[in-house]
Amino acid sequence: MPPRKKDPQKRTTVPVLPPVARSRAALGLGVMAAQGRFGLQVCADCDAVQYPPRDACHRCLSDDLPWRDVDPSGRVLAETTIRVSPEPYFRARMPWRMGAVQLQAGPMMNCHLHGEVGRGDAVRMALKLDRAGQGVLVALPMKGSETMQDDPVLRAMSSDPKHRRVLITDARAPVAMALVQALLAAGAVHVVVGEPEAWRAWPERAAFEGMEQVSLLPLDVTDVSSVQTLAAEIGGKVDILINTASFTRPGGVMGRDTVFARDAFEVNTLGLMRLAQGFGPGMAARAQDGANAAVCFVNILSVQALVPDASFGAYGASQAAARSIGQSLRAEFAASGMRVMHLYVGPVETDPWVEPLPPPKVTPAAMARALVGGLVDGLEEVVCGDIARDVYARWQADALLLEREMKGTGA
Repeated sequence: MPPRKKDPQKRTTVPVLPPVARSRAALGLGVMAAQGRFGLQVCADCDAVQYPPRDACHRCLSDDLPWRDVDPSGRVLAETTIRVSPEPYFRARMPWRMGAVQLQAGPMMNCHLHGEVGRGDAVRMALKLDRAGQGVLVALPMKGSETMQDDPVLRAMSSDPKHRRVLITDARAPVAMALVQALLAAGAVHVVVGEPEAWRAWPERAAFEGMEQVSLLPLDVTDVSSVQTLAAEIGGKVDILINTASFTRPGGVMGRDTVFARDAFEVNTLGLMRLAQGFGPGMAARAQDGANAAVCFVNILSVQALVPDASFGAYGASQAAARSIGQSLRAEFAASGMRVMHLYVGPVETDPWVEPLPPPKVTPAAMARALVGGLVDGLEEVVCGDIARDVYARWQADALLLEREMKGTGA
């Protein structure tokens, strides 16, 4: 059901996080959860799958324990309902169901139970990020109902746009219309779309004006006053902020003057900082505000943020800087439980600056599906498109090797 309207006379709930202490080995669960993967330590010497994470294999004592994707299927052996907890976060959310699941891959694990599963049921395990940013285990139904995402356990760990208010920062971005449509289809209650240079006519404006639950408001991420004015007007109501503002121009570092480079950093990097400064404090203050909570700050990045591209040198540098700012925001938002999500994309089909590039290219509809799916699953790292997936995987495997491949010496 839609959440009740918040009483403005009641105080905002002070952020309280789940327990954050983890061993260094256990931090790998969070790495997997941030990408939407279910992975455990698998011994490179004897192939033993183990949980909980350790520094040495429980079977052969090897310390070579890479994280790998494993079969998530299992069965619930036991369940219990916790009604009293010394932890402030869970004490405010009692009762809370827990269970023991036997994985087909081998290990037995204690986990959170989805409301549609119980003792004896076949389940698929998932790693989710809790509000402390740590990876936790959740047992999900093999085939859930249409409303399975409304389960309190999943709702607490996701950034689902259902019943939430969303701000999209640039209506002129190629993905803006597809994103509005996807968010409304996912149940967003209202979408505000920022309009830079409102005095300048553009043909797609009429389509936004004709949509219910959508508002066009002036917003220019290069103007501090514009960001602060909109933040003062709607900042207390924004639950999800999606930064679609981007300035793209081809050209290497040495090939031209710094005018386009300055514009790229003004929009792609400093624009993100202005949005964080304008909307971040208010959203962080509301990150534990029950059903009305602010949940996520999203930035759309080119995959060139991960690896240099000589033909888009200045643009790639601005994207790398924006990614670094997003990582800093994760640390600054950590105490509140606000999530920062990066969506990495390859060349976009409707972007005129990459028109000479051969396919495959990403469509705006695919970008919108990937972004909304990442919100529903509560992810931090989402990759969209064949090119972006390939580059991201190779960057994870060996960033220095990828750099040499991209500049031609490793081909």
